[in-house]
Amino acid sequence: MQILVVDDEVSIRELLTFNLKKNGYSVETAADGREALAKAAGMDLVLLDIMLPEVDGLEVCRRLKADPQTSGIPIIMLTAKAEEIDRVLGLELGADDYVVKPFSMRELLARVKAVLRRSAKDNQSEKGREETLKIGGLRLDFSSYQAWLHDEPIALTPKEYELLKLLVTNPGRAFSRDELLERIWGYEYYGDTRTVDVHIRHLRAKLKGAPAVSDAIETVRGVGYRFARRTA
Repeated sequence: MQILVVDDEVSIRELLTFNLKKNGYSVETAADGREALAKAAGMDLVLLDIMLPEVDGLEVCRRLKADPQTSGIPIIMLTAKAEEIDRVLGLELGADDYVVKPFSMRELLARVKAVLRRSAKDNQSEKGREETLKIGGLRLDFSSYQAWLHDEPIALTPKEYELLKLLVTNPGRAFSRDELLERIWGYEYYGDTRTVDVHIRHLRAKLKGAPAVSDAIETVRGVGYRFARRTA
């Protein structure tokens, strides 16, 4: 597994590099946002600081998740900012987890393993499957983990894709926010149910060109969400 460590502090890069290599990972480093964007392709995980020169970490995250070539790479945000607004913003942009400095190296390594495990599980579950699901103008290809709207690719983050797939392949079933958190983010995820609401809002916006899908993602008051119908 190859991990990109992005931090402008030399001591942090060296600390993370030493501990990650000690645990069997290959490591590349970047000291600013532009270097991170240039090196991210092909990585299995990015550890990304928010406070970066050139291009800040939030913008790096946004660009990586918007690019189909890098949108599937898990990102763990590293930052000294502990305010909830920064945490929520990072997750809204598609980050998979968020660790506040100073952090326990043991906790960070546990989160790295958890994110990589979820990513590997997702890839394995999709491997070898050729099924394509079409709903209105939307097409989901489970073998390539991609989505198209009217034959144009949609830049969905991994969590948006997983959330959409779960809903459309279980039409009529209502999922609670807690269940969605557990099934999509995993039991290790230290978040709250508003994260689900943010991802649903983003999905509806990205799918507005396919009302058979966006309108069918319904809010179940006091519970969560369901996909109301499945149209061929």
